[in-house]
Amino acid sequence: QVQLVESGGGLVQPGGSLRLACTGSGFKVETFVIGWFRQAPGKEREGVSCISSGDEGIVYGDSVKDRFTISRDNAKNTVYLQMNSVKPEDTATYYCATDWSFFCTTATFEKFDYWGQGTQVTVSA
Repeated sequence: QVQLVESGGGLVQPGGSLRLACTGSGFKVETFVIGWFRQAPGKEREGVSCISSGDEGIVYGDSVKDRFTISRDNAKNTVYLQMNSVKPEDTATYYCATDWSFFCTTATFEKFDYWGQGTQVTVSA
């Protein structure tokens, strides 16, 4: 059964760090683009980052550049999102997703058509 499962969300103070994990089952995450998007109540979905299959490339949304880092551990079939210097505006439910393509671009954020159940991130003092 194909599945993406997110974990690692929680409450973090502004300026702090958090690492989200996305573990795949039923397929190898290294085969396809895997990315993250987030959605806060009353706001539109926002692309955060994506990583291409192999070593073909990584894309970040403008609001998280230089603060967040996406990576992949093929042995664990897991994609990570390291969140540093978090801000209150990073508060949202974060979803791991794929569009079943091989190379991610900023357009990929609009093409995600399969995602997990989400994990809540709250940034607050």
